[in-house]
Amino acid sequence: MKYDVVVVGARIGGSTASLFASKKGLDVLMIEKNQEIGTPVQCAEATSSSTFQTLEMEPSPKYVCSEIKGADVYAPDGTHGHLEGGYAEGFILERKIFDKHLAIESAKVGTDIMVKTRVKDLIRRDGKVCGLVATHMGHTLEIEADVVIAADGIESQVARKAGLKTQQTPSTLCSCAQYEMVGVDYDPHYLQFYFGREIAPGGYVWVFPKGDGVANVGVGVRSDTKTAYSFLRKFTANMDATPVELNIGGVPVQGPVDKTYTDGLMVVGDAAGQVEPFTGGGIHVTAHCARIAGEVAVEAIEKDDTSRGFLKNYQKLWKKEVGKDLKESLKYRKIMDQLSDEEMNILAKFLKDQDLESISKMSMLGFVREYPQFLKLLKEIL
Repeated sequence: MKYDVVVVGARIGGSTASLFASKKGLDVLMIEKNQEIGTPVQCAEATSSSTFQTLEMEPSPKYVCSEIKGADVYAPDGTHGHLEGGYAEGFILERKIFDKHLAIESAKVGTDIMVKTRVKDLIRRDGKVCGLVATHMGHTLEIEADVVIAADGIESQVARKAGLKTQQTPSTLCSCAQYEMVGVDYDPHYLQFYFGREIAPGGYVWVFPKGDGVANVGVGVRSDTKTAYSFLRKFTANMDATPVELNIGGVPVQGPVDKTYTDGLMVVGDAAGQVEPFTGGGIHVTAHCARIAGEVAVEAIEKDDTSRGFLKNYQKLWKKEVGKDLKESLKYRKIMDQLSDEEMNILAKFLKDQDLESISKMSMLGFVREYPQFLKLLKEIL
């Protein structure tokens, strides 16, 4: 069995890479370990409109649950800030439907798909990845390929087998637990975020509306003592709502891995750490980077050069296009890590009274004079 490209993982990263490689005429196979694409859900399901621009698709009511206009942000003492438009705009997806839809779109332009298929090993010749060994329904298959794209999540076995250092540790992961709940009282067009070391140390609680009183209620934490699930149970204990689904997983929040390519192979999505460290959001970043991977695979095969020297272009391009944003996001996450609950409350009260688009230097100087402990933070931001 021989393909131009084999993609491992059929979520957003895998399907996007497959879609753009197949559109240009490559012979592509995408394999997925689960028997159904899109399940289990391991995501809060929010994304920005840029995702659809990247995919060259129009958002569809088939998989868009709610259109988001802004967000409400709560400090530990309940101080409430409101964000309207801009970065806070976007959509809540039904990932079970959206992921499968994206795979279907890829199949329509020529991608072959095999579900319930697991990678056992990589095929190498002269140190170069040139395919993989997989098991499918009890059968072992050798699948040769000019390029392998690993989109198999934070525990990417494919990237590790290729010798890339993509391993995550407890300190680089945010542990997450989420209920889908029925009977949640909310504005269906606004996200809710709750910060505080008591409710979500090293992270935050989210309430993302899906319409008709249904919402994703989740928590992401970095804690050595308690699980994300225990914080979720505590937060939802007094909510008059019923959970109908529980999802638990991890999100890489340390920024991208150092190297996302080698001879014959590229890594995308969570496997590459292509997630915003501050928010933990990754759909739009993954789609962007995966499209680049698919297009670089096309160029590599057209030029008959799938060496690391050529595939390095993938990393150069995604760093040029999204690298700065990811660095900024990591900086803000590290700043937030330094704040105590009381400092979060003070900062929230100040920001609540400001026009975030045009905070004056005078107001910032006045704030720092009153609270000199924020001087270092201000220098880091500026």
